[in-house]
Amino acid sequence: MTATEQSDKPLHPDKPLRADAERNRQRVLAAAREVFARRGLEAGLDEIARHAGVGTGTVYRRLPHKTALVTALFEERLDQVVATVKEAVAHPDPWEGLCTALESLIAMQIEDRGLKDVIFGALGDHETFRERRAELMPIVAQGVSRAVAAGALRPDFVLTDFAPLQVMLTQVATFTEAADPQAWRRYLRIVLDGLCTRRDGPSPLGPAALDLDALEQACSRHLPPC
Repeated sequence: MTATEQSDKPLHPDKPLRADAERNRQRVLAAAREVFARRGLEAGLDEIARHAGVGTGTVYRRLPHKTALVTALFEERLDQVVATVKEAVAHPDPWEGLCTALESLIAMQIEDRGLKDVIFGALGDHETFRERRAELMPIVAQGVSRAVAAGALRPDFVLTDFAPLQVMLTQVATFTEAADPQAWRRYLRIVLDGLCTRRDGPSPLGPAALDLDALEQACSRHLPPC
């Protein structure tokens, strides 16, 4: 055990952490946030320790289980998700509000793969995250109902269609990220045009389509190894 790791251990469990121990804890949390955002929750505590520049023992002492680490990082993040969707759905134009909610959710999950894993992965079953999802669902349901009532959203679209669209488009973003990190927005516009009941013509698609070389690059990155 290193001297740094020894100094990280509190003298009494009820006392605040020493200043150096608290700095180590914050380094671990910052490193975990970066690693989870880039790699998702499949990243292990050893990798986080390396990224933080601390001993593995420091991580396990402060946050002995990955669930504890994920909860510490993502509880506030999910509060931000709920607030973002609530604000979007409150838009005076129900269709614009629903589109903004969907686009914001997808963008947040692309930016932070750990967040996507919390929302849709196994650790999303943690009680804290179930509560946040339970809070989010009626907000999304309100957005869907308002858009249908306004005649803007096709009437056969239901609440449970909302999550698969997020999964689909975040997967598209993973597929196209090397060629164009913003290409997913083009496919979002195609999806939204298919959901909208009132428009004068096709919506502008935003980012240009991938050329053949870029498509080949995207395909080659996702082929299984020989």
